Amino acid sequence: MSDEVIRRGTGLLRSGLVVGVMTMMSRVLGLARDVVIATLFGAGSGADAFFIAFRIPNFLRRLFAEGAFNQAFVPILSEYASQRERCEVRELLDATAGSLAVVLVAITAIAIAGAPWLVWLFAPGFHSDEPGKLALTAEMLQITFPYLLLISLTAFSGSVLNSYGRFAVPAFTPVLLNLSMIGAALWLAPLLEVPIMSLAWGVLIAGIAQLLFQIPFLTRIGLLPRFRPAFRHEGVRRILRLMGPAMFGVSVSQINLLLDTVLASLLVGGSVSWLYYSDRLVELPLGVFGVAIGTVILPALSRQHATDDPTHFARMIDWGIRAVLLIGVPAALALIVLAEPLLITLFHYGAMTDHDINMAAMSLRAYALGLIAFMLIKVLAPGYYARQDTKTPVTIGIIAMVANMVFNLILMWPLAHAGLALATALSAWLNAGLLARGLIRRGVLRFQPGWGRLALQLTVGCALLGALLLLVSPGWQQWLEWGIAGRLGVLGGLIAASVVVYFGWLGLAGVRVRHFRLRG
Repeated sequence: MSDEVIRRGTGLLRSGLVVGVMTMMSRVLGLARDVVIATLFGAGSGADAFFIAFRIPNFLRRLFAEGAFNQAFVPILSEYASQRERCEVRELLDATAGSLAVVLVAITAIAIAGAPWLVWLFAPGFHSDEPGKLALTAEMLQITFPYLLLISLTAFSGSVLNSYGRFAVPAFTPVLLNLSMIGAALWLAPLLEVPIMSLAWGVLIAGIAQLLFQIPFLTRIGLLPRFRPAFRHEGVRRILRLMGPAMFGVSVSQINLLLDTVLASLLVGGSVSWLYYSDRLVELPLGVFGVAIGTVILPALSRQHATDDPTHFARMIDWGIRAVLLIGVPAALALIVLAEPLLITLFHYGAMTDHDINMAAMSLRAYALGLIAFMLIKVLAPGYYARQDTKTPVTIGIIAMVANMVFNLILMWPLAHAGLALATALSAWLNAGLLARGLIRRGVLRFQPGWGRLALQLTVGCALLGALLLLVSPGWQQWLEWGIAGRLGVLGGLIAASVVVYFGWLGLAGVRVRHFRLRG
């Protein structure tokens, strides 16, 4: 095994850990943000209105900036960085930044002017719901929508930094959103006639802060772009050709979540909020581990494809799948078993009721069934995008999206909002399965030796973990009787014991960190 291969594998693992730590910080603060929102605003009509006003630009951000644009831009940038002169890389960045800004400014202006129609489109149930709910949502959307412009430029900057191995800065940037929203809820809300409007202003302030935060680091590596729109630039045209199909590729799960929100607006009041709070808990392991692995693997895969190294390419994807299963399976199990305790500990304060906890727990368990699939998509989709193949993921994405709508119509009436969450989980498994099958058929994904042993180690570890949680965790009614200190103490003890049992078993079974270094 060459020193270079060891170095590359160790570097990828280290980068993943850095992104994971930074993302963990952001997700913990994100949970703190949601605790503040749940305590002050609960799951009523005001909270529903804000979640829609925030979800629309946030959805478009994930679809365009972190989804289609990132998957199309990073492979092209990696190719330029490895095969062309520095001046050509700068020209690509200038042209891409300028063209992206022009498009985003136009979209933002149109969205602000048509905010009421956008709300009606994304939350049709608000039209016949409580009086003023649609108007309140539209007013907040006019404040939050410019976040799409700001965060998309931030995501562009983050893609550049990631491509040059600066993973920590983009991973830390979301912390600023959480801090801004917490500050707005605690200190700005009491000053406003409609307190929940403070959250919308918090989102806008965060977008400005996140973009400004990236600038010094781009300057340091000499790649701060000058905004020079050039839609005819060869690199920009290639990015645009890749972006169209990519919108439906890696972002299908986000489209499905948005469809859940649209249909939830037709159900009983509070359904949007219940889905939001349960989705946020699923986003913790997904964001920390799934996104971290996906973030470091796309630039690495793009470099291997650009240098024509298919063997290492296949090993990277296999590495990503193993890492996802090692963390995703026990995380999904813990979310299912501890649904009520987690929700009670984090959100059952102030305006959040027992009924809200019970309803959110139903959708949390349903989403958790799809957690592993959500994480696998983050690893499998880059296997196509790094090879500049966006047509296959879009075909698979369309199939998964249609399936999600069918599942929604079948499940939402008997299971209400939980049926919507379950439909999303089922369509995610379909998406991940089709992505994996395509990579295997092309010979891009080749499973490496050791899978049988890892499957046995993982199965026994999860069995021990599940037995521990079922035997030791008190009934969820008991959690309602404790104060915050008691809840945090017991939950912390359960998490610590789970980590010791699960990773202790893996250690005894022979799993080592060095097994997750890429080998030649």
